[in-house]
Amino acid sequence: MQLLERVFKLTEHETTIRTEVIAGVTTFLTMAYIIFVNPSILGAVFISGCLFLAVTLFGLRALIISGIPQSLRSAITVGIGLFLAIIALKSAGIVVKSDATFVTLGDLHTAPVVLASLGFLLIVALDRLKVPGAILLGIVAVTVASFFFGGNKFAGVFDAPPSIAPTFLHLDIKAALAGGFLNVVLVFFLVELFDATGTLMGVAKRAGLLVPGKMERLNRALLADSVAIFAGSLLGTSSTTAYVESAAGVQAGGRTGLTAMTVSVLFLACLFIAPLAGSVPAYATAPALFFVACLMLRELVELDWDESTEVVPAAVTALMMPFTYSIANGLAFGFISYALIKLCTGKAKEVHWMTWLIAGVFLFKFIYVGG
Repeated sequence: MQLLERVFKLTEHETTIRTEVIAGVTTFLTMAYIIFVNPSILGAVFISGCLFLAVTLFGLRALIISGIPQSLRSAITVGIGLFLAIIALKSAGIVVKSDATFVTLGDLHTAPVVLASLGFLLIVALDRLKVPGAILLGIVAVTVASFFFGGNKFAGVFDAPPSIAPTFLHLDIKAALAGGFLNVVLVFFLVELFDATGTLMGVAKRAGLLVPGKMERLNRALLADSVAIFAGSLLGTSSTTAYVESAAGVQAGGRTGLTAMTVSVLFLACLFIAPLAGSVPAYATAPALFFVACLMLRELVELDWDESTEVVPAAVTALMMPFTYSIANGLAFGFISYALIKLCTGKAKEVHWMTWLIAGVFLFKFIYVGG
């Protein structure tokens, strides 16, 4: 216990081992779906990962973060909340695809919709009553109910891990450097850079860990993120990144590396118990994500609503994340609109030089590479 206190400074962060473990399990359950996603185009991932690691080691990524306007920082958290909301509603079947109206209301009589709705109400009630592990209890309750009312079937507990031989070190660098694939590398790089950076900032801000002037811990997170992408391409997986579902762990009380360690141990265990993790349906974690999404919208109060040159770019940033299904695209439109609006209103001097640079890079991407 003393070792954990010394390493993770639990008292300093006003948390406990129990809270951190619950937060870790909650985070794991909301992102366990990624276990069943297949890898692809490893050469492009490897090259973009190398670039990503380089910009982190040389401090460029931290410099980029320092140049993000305060209004856009708040917008990132709000945008991630909206992004989580659309993911949750889709996973629950409450919102479905429509050829006529893009999206529409799903069938409210299905078991997933009913169970997800009840799970959401349960989580809100438990959280209001300050019951520890409210989000985790909601996920577990819906999962258990899914076996009785949702047609969910228990797939077992243990399974042998698959061989990584088919993808381990199978990098086609030559093909990735070909003319057409260079565009893919650029897209991967920009998405990795701004998608992960945006997620880290949004989740850290929600946790109260983003302290102005203190970048040391954030730099460590950025480095870990960069190394993971580089190593992931060698091991045979597509780009790794910081997951927006981490916000669920933050809401559950996670504040230290002990939460991350819990998540990593559970993912390691999934090499052998993947069927058990697969028994948690998407609509069981949807209520947790939607609850967290609702709470992340509180960042809207931080915006100066009397200054349209700040509010409009922030709104563009937040709205474009769910509507383009990409955090990076939301940031792209946010930076571009922020720079152009400031320029057109005679406030160009208020714009940080890094903001101009990032806006220019995104403009180049949209013009010469496309979406």
